Amino acid sequence: MLTALDIAALGGKADIAKPMKGLGPGVMEIALAYRSDAYRVIYAVQIGDEIWVIHAFQKKSTKGISTPQKELDLIKARLKRIKEMQS
Repeated sequence: MLTALDIAALGGKADIAKPMKGLGPGVMEIALAYRSDAYRVIYAVQIGDEIWVIHAFQKKSTKGISTPQKELDLIKARLKRIKEMQS
């Protein structure tokens, strides 16, 4: 995940990063499986000149691959706060 964030910091996009749907342009998700666990990092690249890690978590949902609603709500709230701080 750190390598993917380093690539983003240099203006690129790692192969394991993908757009996070429904959160606007520039919000990306990195998802990695490790043993039997899944980990995700959500970051934004289009907030000023900075990259912000919005949320990192271990996915524990047993309901498919979708991001749990409580995690989405937290991501949306943090993203809103970051954008307010930048304006």
